[in-house]
Amino acid sequence: MNNNDVVIRLRYALSLTNKQIEAIFNLGGVKVTDSDLDRILTRQDKEAQHDATLSNHDLEAFLNGLMIDKRGHRKDKDGNIVPATFDIKNAKLVNNVTIKKIKIAMGYTSDDIQELMKLAGDSISNGELSAILRRPDHRNYREAGDRYVRKLLAGMSKKYRG
Repeated sequence: MNNNDVVIRLRYALSLTNKQIEAIFNLGGVKVTDSDLDRILTRQDKEAQHDATLSNHDLEAFLNGLMIDKRGHRKDKDGNIVPATFDIKNAKLVNNVTIKKIKIAMGYTSDDIQELMKLAGDSISNGELSAILRRPDHRNYREAGDRYVRKLLAGMSKKYRG
């Protein structure tokens, strides 16, 4: 699954306008122009690299912006804003981080994610979901495939778009 597919599918599922997407990117710390947005919202060839038109950093900036947009800035115990983290260190982490940040942004519980997967015609056990959401250095960590992200976004589309 390409990085821009994630943005395209989130845009559809959440009924976001171009201006809202630009604002979300800005919240995440990335300034996008109209031409950048056109490039991002255009589907890539299946053979293209997953980050050919939208880098892993920019995808994560978008997801961080989505978390800020939906939940507000994260603050420490003194009330100071804590900067968003960038956890995608390599291509293998993209799907896991994407699922984790969508879960946080939308305030989903594990049951919510399982319900969305069921809406999309798939299922995920508690153990699988827990393994996907763990830190990469945890012994029970499991790499998420494209299927999980695709089905999560499809379930969101069915839930929010009917």
